[in-house]
Amino acid sequence: MATWHCMKNCGACCHLDPSERPDLEDYLSPEELAQYLSLVGKDGWCVHFDRASRECTIYSERPGFCRVEPDRFARMYGIELGEFDEFAVDCCHQHIEELYGVDSPQRLRYDREM
Repeated sequence: MATWHCMKNCGACCHLDPSERPDLEDYLSPEELAQYLSLVGKDGWCVHFDRASRECTIYSERPGFCRVEPDRFARMYGIELGEFDEFAVDCCHQHIEELYGVDSPQRLRYDREM
């Protein structure tokens, strides 16, 4: 089993388009949902995502729902500690594939790293 880690210069998680995440209300509080929606730019990407560097410009101050951490996933999704790595790897894999494509450089690099 792979241990989850963030793949630098990917940015797939910064694509916040709510139409692609219809269950936001299921795991975000009303306050978090309002904050989430305030971060969505017209193109569906987070307003703090630098597309040139493919990095978050507020990474150290990013909201809790942007943090892939076992305790946050337990609260938001009901994921147990022992399930965290598998769940996080699967989520990233699926989101990268849906956003960039099955044969994209990002997907192929993620497969190599995980």
